Amino acid sequence: MSCAQASCHTSPGKSGPVLASTAGGSGVFATFSSGTTYTPGVPVTITVTVSDPVNTHYGFQMTARLESNLAAAQAGDFATGSTPGCPAANESPSCQLILCDNGDVKSSKGCPASTPVEFIEHDYTPGTHVGTGPYTFTWTPPSPAAGPVHFYVAGNAVNNNLLADEGDHVYANSYVLTPAAACSLSPPTITAVQSAGAFGALSTFASGSWLEVYGSNLASDSRSWLGSDFNGNNAPTSLDGSSVSVNGNPGFVDYISPGQINVQAPTDTATGQVPITVKNCAGTSAPVMLSRAAFAPGVLAPPQFNVGGKQYLAALFPDGVTFVGNTGLISGVPFKPAAPGNVIVTYGVGFGGVTPSLAPGIIETAQNSIAGPFSMTIGGVSVTPSYFGLAPNFVGLYQFNFTVPNVPNGDQPVTFSVGGVQAQSGMFLTVHN
Repeated sequence: MSCAQASCHTSPGKSGPVLASTAGGSGVFATFSSGTTYTPGVPVTITVTVSDPVNTHYGFQMTARLESNLAAAQAGDFATGSTPGCPAANESPSCQLILCDNGDVKSSKGCPASTPVEFIEHDYTPGTHVGTGPYTFTWTPPSPAAGPVHFYVAGNAVNNNLLADEGDHVYANSYVLTPAAACSLSPPTITAVQSAGAFGALSTFASGSWLEVYGSNLASDSRSWLGSDFNGNNAPTSLDGSSVSVNGNPGFVDYISPGQINVQAPTDTATGQVPITVKNCAGTSAPVMLSRAAFAPGVLAPPQFNVGGKQYLAALFPDGVTFVGNTGLISGVPFKPAAPGNVIVTYGVGFGGVTPSLAPGIIETAQNSIAGPFSMTIGGVSVTPSYFGLAPNFVGLYQFNFTVPNVPNGDQPVTFSVGGVQAQSGMFLTVHN
């Protein structure tokens, strides 16, 4: 039975009207691993999130209909997936279930032919809570292709008092996937994976690290993500049909090209060697293994800032234009030395969890500070930045605002570490009184 039929959280005296979802704001949002298209019979990973200015516990319901018969034609099949923090007491292992249009739970044989429409939703048992999301599950498209498929999704942002009342907010959204064009690619091949080259090109990564995947046939075109690729503040897990899996979890794809994909690693608790694969319209690559750890810090020190065999930290003055270093260090780039007392800004990746918690793949809109034990030194002097956390309006980028201590003139060594793990060594910052 659909949310509309059951009047879940929306009947008079329970809550206000169903609210439209607003890009970049409050609402219920879905991301599809296949982007805006589907390949007949090829499963699509769907992630549903809810954003609300007040409530932090969320439920959802989604249905998929053939555009040719929105009232009664089921499109494809849903399968329950994973939800962080599940199971709670009395709930299913995934905190998700699938209902048929007659109100019964979908059986192993599917829904009855007389009521074929499926509704996947959070599994809420009276007396228990709903989760904080996101909800991830799969949808297998019809085969052969059956034209455009319309997804309707509703999200409940509840106040977690175990009552359906006016403190609950209900949102709605919809998406359309069309059959993908014929594939012109061969299956992808990965030749190398590393963390972001400008941040140390490490062979280890952590949740939220930025990775560079190199190979061939990785994508059919070249582009970076656009605002239109986001669902609210949630980054895309696929661009133009190319996606990356990190230990079986979808990464957040920032850039694609035939020879390179840049992707942010999703949340995971695994350590050691984990598989990374790329999927395009022709298939999935063989896995390449990369070492995963709780922390894999790297700070902004690109190869261009290695001059005369000395690697300089890429640090900026508050004007956002002038870098720290001797004038003329790199032709065409404005530099000047930093004096003790100057406020300087630099950036990093792979510094682990933050507080308040924010999962990878979400735009930073607050001030989420690094949660792990953090330390920094300049010229051997301990420095405590005025801010060390996620950079506002970015995804997975850390920012460090610090004051240069009273150290001698010259190129002073700089160190960063988190959780006892040091970022790349051998970096310098130019200081002159």
